[in-house]
This record gives sequence, C-alpha cells and structure tokens, in this order.
Amino acid sequence: MIQNTIAHPNIVKKDEWLTARRILLEHEKELTRQRDRVNAERRRLPMVKLEKEYTFEGSNGSAKLIDLFDGRTQLIIYHFMFAPDWEKGCMGCTGYVNALGDLSMLNQRDTTFVLVSRAPLPKLAAYKKLKGWTLPWYSSFGSDFNYDFHVTLDETIAPIEYNYLDKAELERRNGPNVMQGESHGLSVFFRFNSDVFHTYSTYARGVESLTDTYSLLDMTPYGRQEDFEDSPPGWPQKPTYG
Repeated sequence: MIQNTIAHPNIVKKDEWLTARRILLEHEKELTRQRDRVNAERRRLPMVKLEKEYTFEGSNGSAKLIDLFDGRTQLIIYHFMFAPDWEKGCMGCTGYVNALGDLSMLNQRDTTFVLVSRAPLPKLAAYKKLKGWTLPWYSSFGSDFNYDFHVTLDETIAPIEYNYLDKAELERRNGPNVMQGESHGLSVFFRFNSDVFHTYSTYARGVESLTDTYSLLDMTPYGRQEDFEDSPPGWPQKPTYG
C-alpha cells in the first residue's frame, strides 16, 4: 500500500491516465505549432545595420565585432554579467554556460557562439580557466557595446532601456526602483561581407531555455535550416555536415 508521505500526482487507473495524456498531447502539439509560427516570424524580422565600430579583447588580441563571426554568416552573443570591479562572474550566467550542450552543430550551420562581458580580459580568462570552459569569451571593457545593447544600465552614460522598455515605462510597470548595473541577454547578428547587422536580442527569461543548438538556431534568421521550417525563399536548408 502506498503511503502518502510526500506530495505526488493523483493515482488513477491506466484508462483514466491515457485520457488525460491524450488531452495533454493535444495541448503540447498546439504549443509546438505556436512555437513554429513564432520562430517563422522571428526569421522574417527585419535587421538594422550597425554603423558604430566596437572593439573587443580576446585570446588572440584586439578584435572588431565582425571578427567575432570567425568567418561565418551568423553570430550569437551571450551577454555574460561580469562587471569590471567583480572578481567572479554572475552565478546565474555561470549556471547558463554550465548548462550549454554540445554546440558544434552551430558551426556546421554557419553560426558562431561567443560570450561577451565588460570585465577586463585577464579576469575573464581566469574565471574561464577556473570553470574549465572552452567557449570564446571577449571583453567589451572600455567600449559602448554593453550600453548600446542594454545589458549595462547606467543613465549617466546612456538612457535606461531594458527589454524594449524605456525608464518611464519600466517605472510604470515596476515602480521607481529601476534596475541599474549589469544584466544578461542574448543578441544575434548577421553579416554581408564587411557589413554587420543586428537581427534580434532577448533578455531575462527569454534566455534561460536557450541552452541547446536547436533553440539557439531558432533565434537566428536562418533558423534550424530544416525542410519543415516555413522560411523565406532562398534560406539555406539541409546543410552539409562537417
């Protein structure tokens, strides 16, 4: 006999379980169809050309934003919270990177993934070594990059904006204590030859589930590059695997 010593789902006969499961399956299919529609809408999102030049520091020295693509067409940047005066990276961002799976398929599908933080490169390198990570990690220290992409909030440098809301909108929603300092997010970029375009950014809970190749590809203009996707004509599909 089962003892009710811990919280648990209701216990029923198999026929009742199957009925409930079939209802849930329909809801799961609805969610998948809606996700596919949103992903298709994201692939059709227009993009903005970047006119400002940004400089980063990486393991191979100084780099421009276009260098972070590593020769590929798409670039995904995770904005890792690590302020210049911190000795360690954000624990939430650390958990995110620890949760990342094998991302090698991104490269096979013409996409590069990197981390960017505002802390100086020696601090990033030390923390990267401590955690045993191999992902490329660049420092944006001294540049406007974090401020322009709204992951460092300091109204003495740039107007407050977070998750596409300005300071007034944030105060109406959340009260007068508008967040300041470092935040996290994920941004996607696309390049034509030497021109770089910003296609997408997401913040807060929009990032937390983006820990595998397919969900990260869903954030990009080219998507997963699979036949089932409703993509604009000419989008790449069925890539050659390396």
